[in-house]
Amino acid sequence: MPSFKSSIAPPKEFIGAILVIGIPSILYGLTFHMKLWTLGADGLSVVSRTTVYWDFNNLWIGGRLALEGNINALFDMEIYRAQMDRLLGFDVPDQEWSYPPTMLLIGVPLALLPIFWAYWVWTIGTVIALHFALRAFKLQPWVHVAILLSPAVFWNAIFGQNGAFLAALMLGGLMLAPKRPIIAGVLIGLMTIKPHLGILIPFCFLASRNWAAFASASATSVALFLIAGIAFGVDVWGQFFQQTQPMMSDIMNAIYPQSYQSNAMTVFVFMRMLGGDLFTAYGVQAVFSLVCIAYAIWLWRPANAIGHVDRVCLTSALVLLATPYGYTYDMIGLSAAIAIICSRHSTIVLGPLLAAVWLLPYYNHMFFVNLSVALGAAVMLVAVCLLVLTVKSSEKNSIASS
Repeated sequence: MPSFKSSIAPPKEFIGAILVIGIPSILYGLTFHMKLWTLGADGLSVVSRTTVYWDFNNLWIGGRLALEGNINALFDMEIYRAQMDRLLGFDVPDQEWSYPPTMLLIGVPLALLPIFWAYWVWTIGTVIALHFALRAFKLQPWVHVAILLSPAVFWNAIFGQNGAFLAALMLGGLMLAPKRPIIAGVLIGLMTIKPHLGILIPFCFLASRNWAAFASASATSVALFLIAGIAFGVDVWGQFFQQTQPMMSDIMNAIYPQSYQSNAMTVFVFMRMLGGDLFTAYGVQAVFSLVCIAYAIWLWRPANAIGHVDRVCLTSALVLLATPYGYTYDMIGLSAAIAIICSRHSTIVLGPLLAAVWLLPYYNHMFFVNLSVALGAAVMLVAVCLLVLTVKSSEKNSIASS
């Protein structure tokens, strides 16, 4: 049976790192939020040059259009943009509906509120969900709070994105899998609102022979698919696959650099930055994805003696290396892995991890804007390697001492 013990007192250097790095990063995040909510003469944010809700515009607009019975507008880019301008009352820069129809199951309830209140319900609510997911790790308060106030969480809130919600589902689902597989499967099944971030998890369940969790996740996914079809019309999935999916593929396959790649974190985008064509970029990404899958399978084998907390953390750290589509606001799982592993194991790599990776959401876009460089995947690869070495080193020391 895997060990769930996680309430290990953080090393003194970890607490020092929180004070030296964490407090300034929190102040920076708060300052950036204040700038985001500073409006220009046109009523738009001086930072985002759209509304202060940024990407949350899409979730709320999608929900509003569904409430109005105007689902078809989601799948016509020009009509959708015109409807967004109408509902927001601004001539906002172009945005597209990029989600599967299951995301409307979240968007519709939020759209019952004015967008201001909907944004705060969503932002605060998803951080609360992350808090409850982290409780399963039984962390020391310093570590728990450090994750909730990490740059990735701030960056996710700034964009009005769903990174905190997805991280809560992933961390909670993986942590609960051995003892409460049905609930774990439901949480993982809910991740199909953004399925590319859950690419490793079916392999984890299969490798650990957790058939109940796998079946529960599968049933939840199918149920969401059917509920969305019933709620929003039988044609909604056909339109998604015929319109939204090709549009998103065109966006992802666009020549580098594009403005939306400023927060990209994947190997695919890194290879495009290096000048690789689509075949090369997808090929290298596929190699990384397969390596991540293989390592996840090895981590979750019943014969593997690695602690369950470390197993969950390393799996969370691998997610953005395994997918071709991911951004800095999706880094919350990796940030949690860094904090938890570094608080559990004495290590000499706290400095580069916390300085280079912990703060990455704040500076990744600066390299892109000024140098057209997308550092994300390279920094993540270094971080994952350091985390793996930290866990391995701790295991060897534990064996030697025993």
